[in-house]
Amino acid sequence: MVGSALATFSLSFGMLMTGGASPASAAVWPTPNGSEPVASTISISGTKDYGMKRLYGTGDLGSGGQDENQGPILRLAAGAVLKNVIIGSPAADGIHCLGSCTLQNVWWEDVGEDAATFRGTSSSSVYTVTGGGAKAASDKVFQFNGAGTLNVSNFAVKDFGTFIRSCGNCKTQYKRTINLNTVEVGWKGGRIVGINTNYGDSATLRNITIVGDTDRKIVPCQKYIGNNTGAEPSTNGSGPDGTHCRYTASDIAYK
Repeated sequence: MVGSALATFSLSFGMLMTGGASPASAAVWPTPNGSEPVASTISISGTKDYGMKRLYGTGDLGSGGQDENQGPILRLAAGAVLKNVIIGSPAADGIHCLGSCTLQNVWWEDVGEDAATFRGTSSSSVYTVTGGGAKAASDKVFQFNGAGTLNVSNFAVKDFGTFIRSCGNCKTQYKRTINLNTVEVGWKGGRIVGINTNYGDSATLRNITIVGDTDRKIVPCQKYIGNNTGAEPSTNGSGPDGTHCRYTASDIAYK
């Protein structure tokens, strides 16, 4: 089951990038290999492979709402590696990474508050998301609250507000670096990335395919003026500038 899901995703993305598949069939969401309710946050260290099992919230994690400060389904210690898992619904606050982490072939069927939150405090923290996908996020998919670098590749996202947001009003702010490579973005959506120019954030976009956005409403890179007071941050323009939003027209294809 695991090998099949990975192979399907890898083949589909390869076909997408070479023009061999129709856009609608580019990303194939996997079928879960069983389901498990989670009533309280599971802490993970080291490497954990769930074999494509679906986890979903129940009890305190089962509200299915968008309330702030919900607990996550999974909490990853610094250095943890999470593989082959489907986060079902209710999803609570998804996954929290307390430091550097790797999420490999992780899928969110119906994003709760956020799909994953990256919280490491070291500028050397590296968060790696490779493979997988997320859909049905009324607000953010990935919340980047901590410091360091977030690398996302071979990922599919659709029906979302903001795919990746560098926290705009956290009490402690950092310079954050975001790198996207080979990402399928499906309508409907608001922004692919949101970054804070005043804290030195940057986002690099490569091999981005936007599917179904005929009017090109999805903003690839939205700039903000962040703060540490909790106030709603103001916008600071959008589009490539070579410093904060690093991409060119050739990096984004529309299907």
